[in-house]
Amino acid sequence: MSTPPPVATEREHKTRSRARPGGIAIEKVQGLPFRERKPRWLKVPPPGGPKYRELKSQIKAEGLHTVCAEANCPNIGECWERGTATFMILGDTCTRRCGFCNVNTGKPTWNDPLEPARVARSVAQMGLSHAVVTSVDRDDLPDYGASAFVGVIRSIRMQAPGCKVEVLTPDFRGQEMPLAKVIAERPDVFNHNVEVVPRLYPMARRGSKFERSARVLRMAKEMGGDDVITKSGLMVGLGESHEEMVETFGILREHRVQVLTVGQYLRPTERHLPVVRYWEPEEFDALAAEARRIGFESVAAGPLVRSSYHADESAREALAASAGR
Repeated sequence: MSTPPPVATEREHKTRSRARPGGIAIEKVQGLPFRERKPRWLKVPPPGGPKYRELKSQIKAEGLHTVCAEANCPNIGECWERGTATFMILGDTCTRRCGFCNVNTGKPTWNDPLEPARVARSVAQMGLSHAVVTSVDRDDLPDYGASAFVGVIRSIRMQAPGCKVEVLTPDFRGQEMPLAKVIAERPDVFNHNVEVVPRLYPMARRGSKFERSARVLRMAKEMGGDDVITKSGLMVGLGESHEEMVETFGILREHRVQVLTVGQYLRPTERHLPVVRYWEPEEFDALAAEARRIGFESVAAGPLVRSSYHADESAREALAASAGR
């Protein structure tokens, strides 16, 4: 068994302040108070079931990271009890500073070449039929981390050949060659989240561009053809309107995105962007209806929906829709 990566010291692992995500001061962003009571439909039981404890122990023993834990996902209990998890490769420190994200930001200090094998071993031991692999942004690496995704896809297919592989990648700075490396491995699903409507990018997604992300999704479909399902996700709650959301859906569909997820933004800490409002469950139903009307092959929209929530079901639905065309 390989040795887990060393734990960074406090001096090595400094993270950037979130006082100015997106280049603006948090106190100047209008929204709900951090400790305001959340609506009843956002309340979930705390995790702690036997399967959750088993996976938590196994993932810790392998020295792996999951976006479930790093991003404080509200579905961590449900998903881990189902025996599914979203692995986060390339460390736990991101080179960008999005105002909504709870992952550490700063200068990464570790890149483990044996990580793909360890992820694949965990996938095989867990008996997964659909594995989701994501990463932090690694703008410091020559290929922005694409080689690590290639390694994980290959390793999973060697150690767990019956498992479907979904990758949730960064935008690779819009470069074609890193993206082509990943698509050449034919992941079953290629996911890249645009996260918010275009108007909110300067505030919420510093270092990213909506047009670049949309282009990455289109290129992925053009490169992968029918072998690769394309997917993207958005959040609500940062000040967008229903009309802006539907317009963004249309742009994504024009860029050949097949699967869409929409969920409610939940403020991780007081250092993050405030929630402007909580959308009602009926509003998510209306968004889902519009997305299906536009032509998405699979849509998941709800207050607690996250990009990888029931990812196996979304992939099957998209495959069935594609086969029926």
